[in-house]
Amino acid sequence: MSATQLAAASNAAVYASMVTLTFAMVSFAISFASGRRRVAVLEPAPIEINSVGSTAVLTKSAVLTKSAVGTPTDDQTGRRSANIGMSLTWLGFVLLLAGVVLRGVWAGRVPWGNMYEFSITSALGILGVFLLVSLRRDVRWLGLFIVIPALLTLGLAVTVLYTEAAQLVPALKSYWLIIHVSAAIICSGAFTLAAATAGLALVQSRAERRGKAGLARVPSAEKLRTLTYRVLAFAFPLWTFAVVAGAIWAENAWGRYWGWDPKETWAFITWVIYAAYLHARSTVGWRGDRASWVAIAGWAAFMINYFGVNIFINSLHSYSGV
Repeated sequence: MSATQLAAASNAAVYASMVTLTFAMVSFAISFASGRRRVAVLEPAPIEINSVGSTAVLTKSAVLTKSAVGTPTDDQTGRRSANIGMSLTWLGFVLLLAGVVLRGVWAGRVPWGNMYEFSITSALGILGVFLLVSLRRDVRWLGLFIVIPALLTLGLAVTVLYTEAAQLVPALKSYWLIIHVSAAIICSGAFTLAAATAGLALVQSRAERRGKAGLARVPSAEKLRTLTYRVLAFAFPLWTFAVVAGAIWAENAWGRYWGWDPKETWAFITWVIYAAYLHARSTVGWRGDRASWVAIAGWAAFMINYFGVNIFINSLHSYSGV
């Protein structure tokens, strides 16, 4: 294939993945909307006969129980839609992977030379981490909240960040590019998944405190917090490695390990916030909603580092290409 054909094939695969993921988003939304909620319902208790003196008194009390509102058809529709959403997500992942690989073949290098390439690969990382988790547990209820950020990332990439492939700037011509950026891409997926579960935990926790029905099909707040912790317990050492690898790469490229460049500074801020989250989980007073807010703050810092520094701040790491 010629360079022009490779470029066209890469772009077509990316757009095809976006269309596929859009249908996946709709399927997950249908599943989410058709979930059977557990709500509080007053049901009469059996009649009791109490003797007061020589008179029999009939009493009837009501007990608060939990029952499901919805029909079996709703539940079947929700499960079928969730299964379709997962299948489409897998297809979208494969198409996007093809787009990323073809971009690299077209450029003759790893496809991480500008913000467009970073973005489509980060979207791939978000989907990849989600699908990897789905192999171990049923997370179909999370699909809507994963496909949306992946689609938004791809949409931003093709509309605002797109740029033609070019040769790497001298600082990027190193094997550390593969090591450092690979770790960061995996972390981007893990951080996004953790932010989604932390946000859902806040919603469920609020509903549980008020004694109301939470989000349909979504686990309890405590289970969501546990999943958030496990994902971040995996991602934090990897992010630590990415920061250290970046420092080693900086010494190789610029002759110093650390220079408080904006990218380095925000990477460190992100690391500190996630370290605080892990500490918060081990401190009784900071468990629950407080820890969830810290996890979300870590993701916000990561997004500032990813988009803000690369696009809006003059930095040695400004390789946006836009």
